[in-house]
Amino acid sequence: MRESDRMSIPHLFRCPISLELFTDPVTLCTGQTYERSSIEKWLSAGNLTCPVTMQRLHDPSLVPNHTLRHLIDQWARMGLHLDPHCVHGTDPDPSLVLLRQNLESDQMTIASKIKTLKKVRALFEESPHIRSHFLQLGLLPLLLELIFVKSERRLSCDQLRFVEQGLACVLDLSALGGFEPLNMLKEGPRLASFQDLFEQGNNPVKVLMCKLVEMIALSSETNHLCCILGESLEILHEITLLLHGDDEEVSSAAIMAIQGLSSSEPNRENLVKEGAVEGIIEYILRAEKEMRSSGWTALAGSTLERLLKVEEGKEALLNHAQGVVTLVRNVFRVSSDQESSESAVNSLMIMCSGDYSSRARDEAIDAGVLSQVLLLLQSQCSSRTKTKARMLLHLLRS
Repeated sequence: MRESDRMSIPHLFRCPISLELFTDPVTLCTGQTYERSSIEKWLSAGNLTCPVTMQRLHDPSLVPNHTLRHLIDQWARMGLHLDPHCVHGTDPDPSLVLLRQNLESDQMTIASKIKTLKKVRALFEESPHIRSHFLQLGLLPLLLELIFVKSERRLSCDQLRFVEQGLACVLDLSALGGFEPLNMLKEGPRLASFQDLFEQGNNPVKVLMCKLVEMIALSSETNHLCCILGESLEILHEITLLLHGDDEEVSSAAIMAIQGLSSSEPNRENLVKEGAVEGIIEYILRAEKEMRSSGWTALAGSTLERLLKVEEGKEALLNHAQGVVTLVRNVFRVSSDQESSESAVNSLMIMCSGDYSSRARDEAIDAGVLSQVLLLLQSQCSSRTKTKARMLLHLLRS
């Protein structure tokens, strides 16, 4: 890769070992993300620590970071190869300054501000590089101040339309690496407004809020904010409720938000407490029934795998009538992808060890796991998946 190209890659999108753009990002139990080939080389050399934090790895498993991969794909499609810092020192375009002033002005009606935001988004589409100029003008913190305002009244239709347009702009600007301003959401009234938008928002707003949570969970600059969100049982409850809805876009966005939050170990217990395990199982069952893309099932499966590393998560899965059965069915499905199988095998390995191992093994065997594992071993899956399948087979027979 040319040095100029390397400089243009946002820091978040580079592996901390190779410093190259991620192609297959995976996350360790410490919450740090690496390129799969780089971290596998590190671990195969006998290292038992996280390269960045140097914490000892009590669990060496690698979980695909679908959230980061999605953001990188989005960044690449938009051709965002301009470092946002390169525009500093240039004179801002007067027309862009005027748009910002319109949003800031108390004299402008909310309808006028909605039109202004639509113009801003149209400019984003026409010229992705213009986002850097809006970052320079401080549009991101301004939008956060305007969107996250605690109100004693329910939001009107116009207010929701403004929030929808504003959140879309926030996500576009943050994707350029503008994460630090998001930390203003730690303030009490703004955090309360954060919860209100989940409670009162329409489906488009809820989808965008989930994407914002996902983005907050992704960046090291917003680690503390991610922890604060994870401590808010009310916010977690609102997100997990979305898993049970009929709208596929909303429930899938909730899966991505939960996957992001679950990268932090302290958040997992609270997610389980608010029903995330049951919600994900219901989501997978519904996805199978409606024959949705196997990619979403794989994402849900890898998220469930993380939550099962909490003892309460194992208990929640066992207490769900379809919990173990759902995992068994996903060990081998003709229509599913390799990641779904690997997540199901990993989850069953977690369930078949520890305090609940005897009950989990019995239920898995009753559900036909042995034949599923044998079918997987005869398939064209990767050597890594086959190795894990053999380990599961050993656990089931022990």
